[in-house]
Amino acid sequence: MSDNANQAASQSAKSAGQVLSHDDIRNYAPPEGCLEGKTILVTGAGAGIGRVAALTYARYGATVLLLGRTSSKLEEVYDEIEGSGGQQPAILPMDLEHATYGEMQQLENLINKEFGQLDGVLHNAGILGDLTPLAMYDVTTFAKVMHINATATFMLTQALLPLLKDAAHGSIVFTSSSVGTHPRAFWGAYALSKQAVEGMSDIFTQETQNTTNLRFNCINPGGTRTNMRAHAYPGENPMTLKTPEEIMAGYVCLMSDDSINVRGQVVALQPKE
Repeated sequence: MSDNANQAASQSAKSAGQVLSHDDIRNYAPPEGCLEGKTILVTGAGAGIGRVAALTYARYGATVLLLGRTSSKLEEVYDEIEGSGGQQPAILPMDLEHATYGEMQQLENLINKEFGQLDGVLHNAGILGDLTPLAMYDVTTFAKVMHINATATFMLTQALLPLLKDAAHGSIVFTSSSVGTHPRAFWGAYALSKQAVEGMSDIFTQETQNTTNLRFNCINPGGTRTNMRAHAYPGENPMTLKTPEEIMAGYVCLMSDDSINVRGQVVALQPKE
């Protein structure tokens, strides 16, 4: 399907109140300026998929809030957005392993004061942990993975809800994984944390779909050329994998108003045949 046909199909589905299919989301052709006027927070924005998502959201007109634990990496993304003529972003240093709920509430107040709105959140930050049998899993590492990948994600979402509820079409996108949907041996805390994220998205959807315009969805990016993937599969040839840039269509779609009727979905961007 051509880019123009994809755009026409997306607009038609939106107008008819239909829900985009997962294929529509994967093959979305973002119209220029489709995120203009939106303020979007990206966690883990300093590297990998988070970095590319932040740059991509900015390219389509969004004001991007860069959240991460390493200020120097966030500054590089900031400079790249400014250098490309995007809306001025903001750097929000936060270590999700140690951040308190009170600090997350302060962050919500800061965003409200400085920007007056929050239209979307991409929960991208996460850690892999150990790939080992659960019977041998280090309990300290287990707790760390579960906290960063699931508990802190919940805390931040809850803290930001007051602003998100005020958005015309607020979108919260969680990052899952194939092992979140179908757990596999030796993936331990990572798989369990992603199961928790998928359940979180489902429950938030059920609890808000009749009372707010919020939508909650999960993205499973699939095998992508990132440092986390390299650690998980050290013997894999990275050149056989798609780059983060090549899977951005789904990330943009779920933040755009073309997806306002998509709720409670787990979208695999690289489904296996």
